[in-house]
Amino acid sequence: MKKRILGLLGACLLLGQAMAQEPELRSDYPEEYTVVKGDTLWDISSTFLSNPWMWPEIWHVNPQISNPHLIYPGDVIRLVYFDGKPRVVVDRVVKLSPKVRTLEEGEAIPTIPLDKINNFLSRSRIVTQEELDRAPHVVSGESKRLVLGKGDRLYARGTFDTDVAVYGVYRRGDTYVDPETGELLGIQAMDIGSGRMRALDGEVATLLMTRTTEEVRVGDRLLSEEQRSIDANFFPSAPKVDVNAQIIAVEGGVTQVGKMDVVVINRGDREGIAVGNVLAVYKRGGTVKDRVKGDMVTLPDERAGLVMVFRTFEKVSLGLVLEADRPLAIRDLARNP
Repeated sequence: MKKRILGLLGACLLLGQAMAQEPELRSDYPEEYTVVKGDTLWDISSTFLSNPWMWPEIWHVNPQISNPHLIYPGDVIRLVYFDGKPRVVVDRVVKLSPKVRTLEEGEAIPTIPLDKINNFLSRSRIVTQEELDRAPHVVSGESKRLVLGKGDRLYARGTFDTDVAVYGVYRRGDTYVDPETGELLGIQAMDIGSGRMRALDGEVATLLMTRTTEEVRVGDRLLSEEQRSIDANFFPSAPKVDVNAQIIAVEGGVTQVGKMDVVVINRGDREGIAVGNVLAVYKRGGTVKDRVKGDMVTLPDERAGLVMVFRTFEKVSLGLVLEADRPLAIRDLARNP
């Protein structure tokens, strides 16, 4: 099924309500740029702007283009000035031919490399202890097997929703605690696979495993499967609230973070974080001894990268590292860009 590609015009309308900030042109921006296959909106924005999340602020709707919501390979992007302010216009190049030429939405360039996070969107979950306790659990496989894989039948016990045809199988992962307040923020539910309901006898269900990422074990939990994908509301934006957060975990359990890694941030829906928000990541300033006065001095925090939030929960958010000038790490700071 074709993905709906993000619209620049829709982004412009939403970002007009964002926190006040001026677009900053790069010193080496080109006068024009031809879009090529493989480009993303983020790539093109970074070509013209030092703060690429402000792209919609300089977007100018070209009345010659019937569908200004999408840009395609072959389009020429030019920077011009209206009333002394920089604006970007798009010239659509369409080759004439005896037949009608249509442009499919799927041909348009995406905002970011969607394939980098689309699978992660549908599988990583942050849950509460109560949700895990209530979730059905695996008690056995066929022939009383303890380890199962794709194509195997498993038996699970608990309360099932008869309207749910597919359940995800999850294993308890890390527990996320706010490093500042000590508050429990949530528990990682690691995706193990998916199973389709085959029968329900009282509180014991039979499922056929249709997908596994690793072996299913007795004690793994079942949650109704979420079908998540990136929709037309997913695009970079400046936060509408003041953000003072931290990176508290990284997918895969490592401590050093690089470009296109997924991180967990200790702020979520409760604090006003929204999907698409771009956050600047800062390395904490170190402490050095002032050799003149003899005391210790704390150096300023240093900006080191950018993260874009792609999924929010009540108390935490998941973000994709878009830029990293140096390796990022757990406990690095996340603030307004």
